[in-house]
Amino acid sequence: MIGFGVAVAAGLGALLRYLVDQLVQQRARRDFPFGTVLINLTGSFLLGLVTGLAAHHGLPATPTVILGTGLAGGYTTLSTWAWETVALAETGDLAEAGINVFGSFAAGLAAAAAGLAIAQI
Repeated sequence: MIGFGVAVAAGLGALLRYLVDQLVQQRARRDFPFGTVLINLTGSFLLGLVTGLAAHHGLPATPTVILGTGLAGGYTTLSTWAWETVALAETGDLAEAGINVFGSFAAGLAAAAAGLAIAQI
């Protein structure tokens, strides 16, 4: 039964990722992948929050797995982030590719830490 919940949550996460990316990129009108960055930051925050709720407030294992593995896993994307970074580098946008790598990584850690900190309140 948990597997079914993870699958449904992952599908919802993937659909949400698509919608958020489309919305952000249509407004940004630039080559930089703002949509993917926003998705991965909010997904990192969600995973930090879920982890904190499980560790500090006893969120049961089933919703933890469904939300963390299913929803956050389906919503966030490593492969798109990597592909977009390579695409930036291939077109000569090395500074933007570097910002995407290091900025996304640092901001993702900070977002996860923020989610964890809020869960501890």
